[in-house]
Amino acid sequence: MSIPEGDAAKGAKIFKVKCATCHTVEKGGASKTGPNLFGLFGRKSGTVEGYSYTQANRDKGVIWDDQTLFDYLENPKKYIPGTKMAFAGFKKPQERADVIAYLKGATA
Repeated sequence: MSIPEGDAAKGAKIFKVKCATCHTVEKGGASKTGPNLFGLFGRKSGTVEGYSYTQANRDKGVIWDDQTLFDYLENPKKYIPGTKMAFAGFKKPQERADVIAYLKGATA
């Protein structure tokens, strides 16, 4: 499936409600239940220093980009069986695209 054009402002609102409880995005931000996402794009899964990932997440070896995030955020547990990410996913493609658009700016 092709990725719809995302709206970063809408993505920021979605992130605040559904993601910020577990993730931070700023440089040097703390890892919470989930890892800090600064520098996400182009990074290999399971590699944030100091965060305790599952073996499944470390072994997946995904390089995060628009497409891998779009696929992952639909159903994280299906994309990486054994991940500890509890979030069920964004079923709506537009919501995923909006969050990705936000993350591209917020984590760079």
